[in-house]
Amino acid sequence: MTRLSLMARGLVTAAAALLAMTATTATAQAKTEPTAPEDFVALRSVDRTIIQEMRYFTPHNFVGERIDGYRQPLCVLTRPAAQALHKAQTKLLRQGYTLKVYDCYRPQRAVDHFVRWAKDLDDQRMKAEFYPNVDKTRLFADGYIAEKSGHSRGSTVDLTIVKLPAEPTRPYLPGEPLVPCYAPRDERFPDNSVDMGTGFDCFDTLSHTLDPRVQGEQRANRLLLKSTLEELGFVNLAEEWWHFTYKPEPYPDTYFDFPVSAKSLPHGH
Repeated sequence: MTRLSLMARGLVTAAAALLAMTATTATAQAKTEPTAPEDFVALRSVDRTIIQEMRYFTPHNFVGERIDGYRQPLCVLTRPAAQALHKAQTKLLRQGYTLKVYDCYRPQRAVDHFVRWAKDLDDQRMKAEFYPNVDKTRLFADGYIAEKSGHSRGSTVDLTIVKLPAEPTRPYLPGEPLVPCYAPRDERFPDNSVDMGTGFDCFDTLSHTLDPRVQGEQRANRLLLKSTLEELGFVNLAEEWWHFTYKPEPYPDTYFDFPVSAKSLPHGH
């Protein structure tokens, strides 16, 4: 065999080895998708009656598309947070109401998606509904978008109250006319929630839980949600009537990145 053909054979062998290594690495990466610790659960395994309208699995959110990491429309939480929600639900059911969750555990990759979107000043497709009065250049400075979220620690939930019997909420159709999230309830996007004064994820000071401009039935509804959850260990974020964190958090300093799906959970549920 000539020296040239020996060199050619060596190159082919090296290329084959490189391909094999690349394939092995790809397989290893596919197998090493992060998974949840043992004490994370699907909310439905603790309480099947709480309504789940997982907004970031749908295009009806401030970005306008499904968010990275949401592979199923599933509420995932630490077990203590899920059990506390179950207790809150038991109390509300007796009063003729049900809880409805919009978002629960949120992977870090979803937060990264929000950050990329916030930096893309040309993408304003959902502005008319979710942030009509906020210039997109102000989203970080005003605290609406951050590089870390308490949701990624697994004990924070965004939720509301629905009066029973619950009417279905129609799906959002991408491209449909948008109405400001603080418009009167019968004008803004239909939601079977009681009237909280604004829609979910409304980037506006009217979303502040105790904003003095929100009075009457709207204020009473906010206080019903707040008092019910606070009695069971949740703490409200003053700037968002829908945002509550269960305390003490099992993972106060850990920001997880496993996808939102049953496969991410221990025992696949």
